[in-house]
Amino acid sequence: MGWLHSWAGVVLGGILFAVFWTGTLSVFDQEIDLWMKPSTRVPVISSPVSFSIFQKSLNEAGRIHSPVWRLSLPSDRQPLARLSYREGDVFINRLVNLKTGQRLPEPETLGASGFLYPFHYSLHIRFMNIGIWCVGLAAMSMLVLCVSGVVIHRKIFSDFFTFRPGKNARRLLLDLHNLSGVLGLPFHIIFAFTGLVIFGSVYFPSGAKSVYPTLQAYFDDMSGSSFFLKPKKYDVPAVLLEIMAIQARAILGEPLGIVVVFNPGSDVARVRFIGSESHSVSGSNNTLTFDGVTGVLIGQPLELKPVMHVQRFLSGLHLIRFHHWGLRWLYFLLGLSSCLMIVSGFLFWLAARRKTQGGTFGFRIVEGLTIGCVSGIILATLAFFIANRLLPAGIICFGQPRAALEVWAFYLVWFVASLHGWFCPQRGWACQMIIIAVGAFTAVLLNWVTTGDHLLYSLMHRWLWPVAAMDMVLLASGTVALWMSLRLSVGAGERIVGSSVEQSL
Repeated sequence: MGWLHSWAGVVLGGILFAVFWTGTLSVFDQEIDLWMKPSTRVPVISSPVSFSIFQKSLNEAGRIHSPVWRLSLPSDRQPLARLSYREGDVFINRLVNLKTGQRLPEPETLGASGFLYPFHYSLHIRFMNIGIWCVGLAAMSMLVLCVSGVVIHRKIFSDFFTFRPGKNARRLLLDLHNLSGVLGLPFHIIFAFTGLVIFGSVYFPSGAKSVYPTLQAYFDDMSGSSFFLKPKKYDVPAVLLEIMAIQARAILGEPLGIVVVFNPGSDVARVRFIGSESHSVSGSNNTLTFDGVTGVLIGQPLELKPVMHVQRFLSGLHLIRFHHWGLRWLYFLLGLSSCLMIVSGFLFWLAARRKTQGGTFGFRIVEGLTIGCVSGIILATLAFFIANRLLPAGIICFGQPRAALEVWAFYLVWFVASLHGWFCPQRGWACQMIIIAVGAFTAVLLNWVTTGDHLLYSLMHRWLWPVAAMDMVLLASGTVALWMSLRLSVGAGERIVGSSVEQSL
């Protein structure tokens, strides 16, 4: 079990850190989006939405024979409504300010919800779902690490209360690893397992294939694509959304979250109203379907079977789409504890083998991998934020638009940081910690300079609190990184070069 625990962590620890790091940030993906998309920083509208302002867009989608028109309504985390429909092979996305009715241009950035969150579960490797399979393998290894960790730590309960900062480096690292592992053990197990549940149909397609003729038929049924009926006639006058929305609110008895219109402007148009997901872990099962021509209610909420209730609860527990700020911050802190557990495990492995294997090729691989996958991806994330604030609007470079350039900044900095960690492991940690500190402070400064929303101004306006929280987290991260860089720099001068990170911790 000790051998299994060590090598499962060493081989897949880099992927695990990347997954947990981006997953931790994705807990507040919409708040990070607000920081990265200044045009979306508007007060949240608390009054019921008037659907009349969306009727023109729906009619436009009907004129171009778009197969689907979708409206995501504002929430306490997202102040703007989002319109989307397809025109040929192009998806039209627009943000709408409900206070003014103005349609805003799409922000030229993917933001956290468009880049960091998909990276968390797919690594942005789409070919044959290789990224999803790699993340699934890492999730399985996390379950193995949790079980084997419990077995090899015979004093697991006493380890929970043991932290000896005055002891030697290896003892301190092991205490950090045990403490963060035991503290978040239920979190590690639940999130690794629920992540596998969410993509169960990818990892084990035989279940869906036993009921459906193809996997595509299964996904179509899950997403409601069975409403994509073949129209016989277009340019059919549609019932006003407002009339159906009033009836939907009265029946559901809760705020609406999403409106989807299938085949708008045709004789087989269908309008689906979905309740808000903010009040339930399992998401909303309150779904109403109307005939888009007559306005007649044709579909009531279906009673889910027990197995589907379990699946939706487990998925909701992982995705945390419900409204609970205290639990959301707990998720964030436990996610950071997972990252600490992975880092301390790597460093303990290195400290335990530095004297006997310090010059071997395998040791160098793990040492370079640790720096690149830990401080490297943190630097890459800061580069992503800084590029978002530095790149001018409308820029195109080498044929790449602004949003793609931000992503290139992420990967380029990650690559350079990994090379630096590989070729300069002795000074890699201290140097990259300094750059992380400078990058974090620079991101806060650039947000102030480019938007005028400095920290004090954001704190004085409630709708800007997410922006203020983002700035404060960046400032806190920069301060911690600066402190670590100073400790590592002192340790490098006083101790054996190359082991300063383990000693200075």
